[in-house]
Parts: sequence; C-alpha cells; structure tokens
Amino acid sequence: MNAWAPIIEDVSLIPAGKGRFEVTLDGELIFSKAELGRHAEPGEVKALAAERRGPEIPRD
Repeated sequence: MNAWAPIIEDVSLIPAGKGRFEVTLDGELIFSKAELGRHAEPGEVKALAAERRGPEIPRD
C-alpha cells in the first residue's frame, strides 16, 4: 500500500476469528476469503485496490 501512501488517511487491521481475511477500501469490501473460499493470490489485493484508487503514485 506504500504506492498510495500520500493519499491514504487511515489503515486498520481488525483481528477476526475462524481464518477470516477481508479487505475493505473506502467502506467497500474488495476481497473476502470467506466469500471466495480461498486465500488471495500474490498481488491480488493490490490489484483490486488499484482498480479503485488508480495508478500508483510515484515516490521521489
């Protein structure tokens, strides 16, 4: 998520039970292990965030 650090106001990690892994962005669920029945593939969550946030912001 460093790619969007200049525009991110808050990141929260909320512990959950039963192996849950969910990612929300701006209040919208973008990935749910429970709904899909599988773990995220490498880079999958980043790609889903990019679809909503736009391209990465270059860092100086």
